[in-house]
Amino acid sequence: MLRVYNTLARKKEPFVPKEAGKVAMYVCGMTTYSDAHIGHARTYVAFDVIRRYLEYRGYRVRYVQNITDIDDKIIAAAQREGKEALEYSAHYAKRCQEDMEKLGIRPADFYPKASENIDGMIETIKKLVERGYAYAADGDVYFSLEKFADYGKLSGQKLEQVKAGARIEPGEKKRKPEDFALWKAAKPGEPKWQSPWGEGRPGWHIECSSMSERYLGIPFDIHGGGRDLVFPHHENEIAQAEAAYGKRFVNYWLHSGMLKVNGEKMSKSLGNIINVRDALSSWDAETLRFFFISYHYRSPADFSENTITNAGNALARLREMKHRLEEGAGDDGNVSPDELDERERKYLEDVGQFTLDFEEAMDDDFNTPRALEVMFDFVKTTNKFLMEKDEPNRSLCRHALNEFMKIADVLTLTLETDEKGQINGQAIKTLAEQHGVTGDTPEELIEGLLMLRQRARKEKNYELADRIREELAHARIVIEDMGEETKWRVA
Repeated sequence: MLRVYNTLARKKEPFVPKEAGKVAMYVCGMTTYSDAHIGHARTYVAFDVIRRYLEYRGYRVRYVQNITDIDDKIIAAAQREGKEALEYSAHYAKRCQEDMEKLGIRPADFYPKASENIDGMIETIKKLVERGYAYAADGDVYFSLEKFADYGKLSGQKLEQVKAGARIEPGEKKRKPEDFALWKAAKPGEPKWQSPWGEGRPGWHIECSSMSERYLGIPFDIHGGGRDLVFPHHENEIAQAEAAYGKRFVNYWLHSGMLKVNGEKMSKSLGNIINVRDALSSWDAETLRFFFISYHYRSPADFSENTITNAGNALARLREMKHRLEEGAGDDGNVSPDELDERERKYLEDVGQFTLDFEEAMDDDFNTPRALEVMFDFVKTTNKFLMEKDEPNRSLCRHALNEFMKIADVLTLTLETDEKGQINGQAIKTLAEQHGVTGDTPEELIEGLLMLRQRARKEKNYELADRIREELAHARIVIEDMGEETKWRVA
């Protein structure tokens, strides 16, 4: 059984989703006032792996990641540039999503923007005021922390500790220093919306409570984000949501560890913030992803020239293993033990054990470092086997390659060495022929395969639909279902 570390419980717990076979997951997205940096990338690779493994285990995952496009930092940055805040944030939202795509992170199913969900936030705030958890103050609305008895249950922060470190900033109208803003009265030159309390804009924390309820309902299964969001952001989310809706907000809270650079925390003052774009100009995307998954998602990670070089060297070994298996692989991975000699049957058993060991590692709170150890154990075993067998059974090699790549895909690894972004035309042609799909170009063949998959889904032939998705993934074609529409891109 899959066990996950729940920050709320402070221990590993068996993962049991609210609805059998489905997982509702929300991960806090970026505040789009600058380019994405590798700390962001570390978090989103981690939750990409988590999502992929849940799908590997047969769950249908609904993944939501918000975009904070209106916020104090955005307004300040836009004003410095002499630009309108929403236009400014839209520019960086586009750049950030482009960076995540270039990094090879699969997109979320939904990217709700704060500015497009104001009505829902206003309704949530109205509930809080009606229930006595919030109060209006001259156009502002504040959450009264002392009214929520369970405050601090996620972070361990006691209300007395919060009070001791809180203060009222100039211009704030709250009753007590520890209270936080749900709605802010409009200031000159800022974006504003009409509300029962006058023109203004939402506070930062309310957007996630409101939008996760809208897109996933509550309670939902997994809420994720970086460790730095536990307090106060996620703590405030819990207070708002549970006070407004009168029930548990989230069942499992998962948090990724912090990323350091050369042993130091990334900060503007140290000048050591590395943007994703800059990183991709020096290292290929898969090497960066390999570096991230070489650490457990909850553990701190240290980015340096040495650690990224080691990641590239280790990745090369996996790529070479894939190449060796491809050389000996036939077209069909269906292998019968009766066709094999004793040494090949032993290797077939090793392949099966490899898959079980991988699943055992990932079932232990998505333990990617252990999963990579399993992959390298497999490399050793396979190299030994190929040294002992001059002409191994080709179906056996294909089966081993399929299992190897199925697991690599969960870990975000394609193990390709050819030019990024190019369609593997021969692989697509072979796949299309297997399914009886015709077309004049690789793009037409891909569209034909997607039509076949869509028909299979409508006929509830999910086995065929999933197989086409997996086969396309092995050919580095990533597909994303957006409601009734399906999009594809080259990994």
